[in-house]
Amino acid sequence: MLSDDTVKNLELKATQIRESIIQMLTEAGSGHTAGPLGMADIFTLLYFHVLKHDPKNPSWGERDRLVLSNGHIAPVLYATMAHAGYMPLEELKTLRKFGSRLQGHPHREYMPWLENSSGPLGSGLSQAVGMAISDKMDGRDKDRFIYAMMSDGEHNEGNTWEAMMLAGKHKLRNLIAIVDRNNIQIDGYTEDIMPLEPLADKWSAFNWHVISVGGHDFQALYQAIEEAHAIYEKPVVIIAHTIPGKGVHFAERDFRWHGDPLGKKDVAGDPPKEEQVKIALNELRTLEGKIRSEHQ
Repeated sequence: MLSDDTVKNLELKATQIRESIIQMLTEAGSGHTAGPLGMADIFTLLYFHVLKHDPKNPSWGERDRLVLSNGHIAPVLYATMAHAGYMPLEELKTLRKFGSRLQGHPHREYMPWLENSSGPLGSGLSQAVGMAISDKMDGRDKDRFIYAMMSDGEHNEGNTWEAMMLAGKHKLRNLIAIVDRNNIQIDGYTEDIMPLEPLADKWSAFNWHVISVGGHDFQALYQAIEEAHAIYEKPVVIIAHTIPGKGVHFAERDFRWHGDPLGKKDVAGDPPKEEQVKIALNELRTLEGKIRSEHQ
């Protein structure tokens, strides 16, 4: 169980990461908003409390591996890694700019501390399965974990199901998939586009141990990961129920903010585009102040 101080520190860091996400997307003038904001808590927990990693030695052989499949949520990966010390925070302002290392989708050739380059949706789990098979062949599957970060929408891709089936066959015990179950994709809500439920039953049928959890509850998330670490005979999937756009009230649960930055367009029922960024940052900074005051 996490201590109260640890939870507060994680909440504070996640809020700061959300602020960075909005700032870097505003500077870029393009990019995805809803997914990165929704996954900030999970990435914060992983990089600041769970993963074995070393920003000063990113090629450390004993590190855990984090594979990002849905590469369009790159802003949360970049922001979290910057806050963790992999690069200067100032570099976040170069997102999507010509010559920047921070491409719209992560590119390992430019950033060697990444485990993979993110391409078409549905590819990441296959990459993670390959890494886990390699660890099993080398007898290293007891030494570290491989985390495959996935979206729910990418379950529309057949490659995802092939990888699920292969991982179940080989009983890849050090593979943990974390699914961002935010119920949106670029065209609308997942259950309208291509219904996924009963999603947990489908993963279970492919011989995975399934855990469902709230994606913004640090205690519950940590307990889910601890349970995953204790499962020895099969791979584990954590279905994390998140709120897309988390932290910005007018963007929450709205698929219209899937692929655009705040301040770029007017959306019916939301603040005018000229005010969106200011309102969002004010909300997050107010929350940050509240967390700090409670932590004193």
